[in-house]
Amino acid sequence: MSKGWTKNDIGDLTGKVIIVTGANSGLGYETCLALAEKNASVVLAVRNLNKGLEAIDKIKAIVPHANCHAMQLDLNDLASIREFVHQFKARYTSLSILINNAGIMASSYQQTKDGFESQVGINYLGHFALTGLLLDLLIKTPNSRVVSVGSLIAHKTKPQFHNFKGSKSTKPLKYYGESKLACMMFAKELQYRFRLSNISTKSIASHPGISQTKLFARGSRKLSKKLMRVSLNFVGQRAESGAYPILYAATDPSIRGGEYIGPDGRGGSKGEPTELEILDELYSEHVASNLWKLSETLTGVKYKFKSK
Repeated sequence: MSKGWTKNDIGDLTGKVIIVTGANSGLGYETCLALAEKNASVVLAVRNLNKGLEAIDKIKAIVPHANCHAMQLDLNDLASIREFVHQFKARYTSLSILINNAGIMASSYQQTKDGFESQVGINYLGHFALTGLLLDLLIKTPNSRVVSVGSLIAHKTKPQFHNFKGSKSTKPLKYYGESKLACMMFAKELQYRFRLSNISTKSIASHPGISQTKLFARGSRKLSKKLMRVSLNFVGQRAESGAYPILYAATDPSIRGGEYIGPDGRGGSKGEPTELEILDELYSEHVASNLWKLSETLTGVKYKFKSK
């Protein structure tokens, strides 16, 4: 990996169709902007369509030639995910890169429309369903990739994937950590299954370090927001830099599949994108396989792997 990697190192992406979830702000927006600058056709998959259109206006103010489209996707609702995929397939015949970025960090117990604890449902199960429903397009698109976004907090989380409905007595941060660890396990397991089926699509996990986004402030009290903002200014990095591990995983030609990309700074809070070994230490074939089976049962989405 070259020292000092930035989005300027991304090659030309003309002809590549890319989906970014949670694309209207923070890491998602910065990711879309960088991809649009390199001539990709970028689909902003957003819960609020108006905010998605506003994000496109901001991108086009910087990149007038940007080829961006906003499509409504509510990861809180499996029916919305299926409708998004239906609409996407009616418009596009290929998918080069799927970036599973959207996420919430809830401050109180909530459930998705399908009865899952909201963080697990949106951060992980929603993306599991989305990827499975788009799998046929990914497989038939040469050199395609799936990028799943994890978190530093997952590095200290125990893999206890058995109660995805949750309860009011459980601390929200516990479910956030589990949801992100599940995303990382999924990325590793997906790559294993690609290789087993002789499929060239690559699956990569990444984490942004500690980035200055709205995620940490969502649902917090006013004082907590102020304290968090001050803390982020000292230990975190700008959303643009936080997007670099995602962009590196999505575009760099050195990627083999199965890597975990994150900042190289002390504690992983910020720095340049680099390959990390910790996912290999966290990954358990038995746990990941059981998580996969449970996820297929809960979402009703069965993965169908077919070699090219």
